[in-house]
Amino acid sequence: MPLEIVRNDITKMRVDAIVNAANSRLQQGGGVCGAIFAAAGADKLQAECDRIGHCAVGSAVITGGYALPAKNIIHAVGPVWQGGTHNEEDLLSSCYTNSLNIALGHGLSSIAFPLISSGIFGYPKDEALRVAISAIGSFLLKHEMMVYLVVFDKVAYTLSDKLFKSIKAYIDDNYVDKHMSRRRQRDADVSFQLREMKAYEADELFAEPMEAPSEPRSLDDVINHVGESFTEMLLRLIDESGKTDPEVYKRANLDRKLFSKIRNNLKYKPSKNTALALAVALELNLDQTADLLRRAGFALSPSSRFDLIVEYFISEGNYNIFEINEALFAFDESLLGA
Repeated sequence: MPLEIVRNDITKMRVDAIVNAANSRLQQGGGVCGAIFAAAGADKLQAECDRIGHCAVGSAVITGGYALPAKNIIHAVGPVWQGGTHNEEDLLSSCYTNSLNIALGHGLSSIAFPLISSGIFGYPKDEALRVAISAIGSFLLKHEMMVYLVVFDKVAYTLSDKLFKSIKAYIDDNYVDKHMSRRRQRDADVSFQLREMKAYEADELFAEPMEAPSEPRSLDDVINHVGESFTEMLLRLIDESGKTDPEVYKRANLDRKLFSKIRNNLKYKPSKNTALALAVALELNLDQTADLLRRAGFALSPSSRFDLIVEYFISEGNYNIFEINEALFAFDESLLGA
């Protein structure tokens, strides 16, 4: 996946570069910075940083990784939070953009970020997270790179209170307990089937009249007249949307190789996460999303928090895959994409 949010110790990440939340003097500090220096080998890393000497707020520089599993360290200097009135957001966004551009310029294919400025620099965690997701997402819509956003624990990762409450309310209003009584489950299933029948009947009203077959259809005949496969429907929807293939797979948080497999195999069976990611990338409404999922053998379930969270964003008209994954991660659900 181009952007993956993980809980880990950033010094353990096996990537081409990890990002250090640095200070402008490039001196060993506390928090993430101190941990990175200690794991890399403080003496050698400090000596290289001293040769560079300085890095402005919002900017970034690169050094070797020394004893780290990562080959390089990109040192980005985030802003100190001063209430949000001193250009903090632009400076923080620049940290991510400049770090990514340095990685790109050095031919690196993978990079791991901490949540810059959210520690001793005091940047509110929900705002720091929003800026990180926005800056990384914008970059990935134009470039190919594997990016990790590394959070050490759940406390360090919080959605905005308003968004969290909105999603929680949507789940509470629509969630059907998997352990409900059999009678309630049967009633829910019957209700779902009735809705499906009504939708089918409505479609039939506008369908071209079909001539009744003169004799019962054979199994071979049925098999030979199966409707669109997932891939066939996907390719049709891409053509109808006017989007290019790169636009679609980047907006779906998929890598190019996986998308190529899907495009070149008309019988491809994606995972549910991949199918939903592509529905989001194409900005399908809930009915269209359900139809695309059916082609892959899946359905949206009222007993799945994962499904309900994705439904919430689609119903709100928010098709930003990175913001959706931010919410899914906060609720301990798997992410959309590969």
